[in-house]
Amino acid sequence: MNRSHQTQLGASLIEVLVAILLLSFGMLALGGMMSFAVQAPKLSAYRATAANLAASHVERIRANPGGFGNPSGTNTDSYTMDMSYDGTFYDSSTNLPALADCTYPLCTESTLATMDKAATNRAARMALPAGGMLMKCDASPCTKASYGNLWILWQEPSTVAILGASSDNCPTTESAWSALSPKPRCLYVRFKIE
Repeated sequence: MNRSHQTQLGASLIEVLVAILLLSFGMLALGGMMSFAVQAPKLSAYRATAANLAASHVERIRANPGGFGNPSGTNTDSYTMDMSYDGTFYDSSTNLPALADCTYPLCTESTLATMDKAATNRAARMALPAGGMLMKCDASPCTKASYGNLWILWQEPSTVAILGASSDNCPTTESAWSALSPKPRCLYVRFKIE
């Protein structure tokens, strides 16, 4: 009895190497997905914090409409603010924006607006990485009938760049914007007092 056909009892070395190669590609894809899954909750927490800060600031403005502007055009630019974002991160040795004081009977619409801006700017600095804000009006000078534009800005980790293009609406018309590197993330809120 002569056997011309041999049966294979195990896997050859080449088959094992191909299987390891395919498994390693799968593990690389899984690692990338895990990296995104770990960062996603933190990124959404930053955006939620920015949304809360913006809503709080808009409510402060609505509680003090005279500080935003009135029909006669006086007391108008109390709530407008240049960009306070500078790209530096807060730590215990960093000076925070000073809080303004508004005490009775010296508290006016303008001093209350200054206190509100300082409180929101300080909260953004403490709650968001390198947090800051920018507040402008559509019309100059601001009036109650004009729209307000509020941006909350913060810096996210550089690894977020792999997630793709940003859907942010950042203040690209500001002169300070062109000097920023890397560009921050932005939350934009447009509102009207009336």
